[in-house]
Amino acid sequence: MRSIWAGAISFGLVVIPVKLYAATEQRDIAFRQVHRKDGARIQFRRFCTLDGEEVPYSDIAKGYELPTGDMVVLTDEDLADLPLVTAHRIEVLHFAPSAQVEPIYANKSYYTEPDPAGVRAYVLFRDALEDSGKVAVAKVALRQREALAALRVREGVITMETLLWPDEVRKPDFAFLDEEIEVRSQELKMAASLIDTMTEDFDPDQYHDDYREALEAVIRAKIEGNDLVRPAGLEAPEPKGQPADLTEILRASVAAVKSGRAPKDDEEPQDDRAKPAKSKPRRKASA
Repeated sequence: MRSIWAGAISFGLVVIPVKLYAATEQRDIAFRQVHRKDGARIQFRRFCTLDGEEVPYSDIAKGYELPTGDMVVLTDEDLADLPLVTAHRIEVLHFAPSAQVEPIYANKSYYTEPDPAGVRAYVLFRDALEDSGKVAVAKVALRQREALAALRVREGVITMETLLWPDEVRKPDFAFLDEEIEVRSQELKMAASLIDTMTEDFDPDQYHDDYREALEAVIRAKIEGNDLVRPAGLEAPEPKGQPADLTEILRASVAAVKSGRAPKDDEEPQDDRAKPAKSKPRRKASA
């Protein structure tokens, strides 16, 4: 995995230098928009609506549009002056019962890895946090945006979940909530009985993406049947052994695409093939 951020976890007077890694990845199959008749890629360009000229990315700024249609243009200097006190720091604000940090607030998950000099402090904090049964509520700044976060322990690693702000979670406003709906006790008992009958431990390894697997099979069949379109002007690749697994083909394709373009300012850097870190034997901090 490739780290996307380096900073420190701080709580009280304790500072633990860490690196941050994306803990999850999207495994969807990515498609390009192409011209149906010849397979050539569809290209999108940025044009100014005023003069019709194409605008290079370096000349594009952030703008906030007012109801009147007027635009507030923000420069890099404007954004640089914003107070991000938690830049390069995961600042623990307080600790809270785990159940109080509801799943609806969860945004994105990260793994933290301690720098060699901070391993002992990291393990001490990890063990104390895990034994407490609580989560650490923190603030962190990633890519010029401040976020609320929760620190938990998973497989011996302190994970960080960025959280949505309270005003980003919509309040449920449905008519049935104001209605008085009677549920009979016998119906409630039968529903509870059904839940008990269907209860089993959650094992994520037993679930898989049926749609993605079927889509991969369709793509594999077209590849094996040589049902391919080579757009005009594209040079044929030098003959060499193709990976037997479609996953390897897709992985090579993603890597080739990513190496051919620079990330945009508002894009989130990601590891090409981020995989969860293998769990290591848990080390107890010495007294």
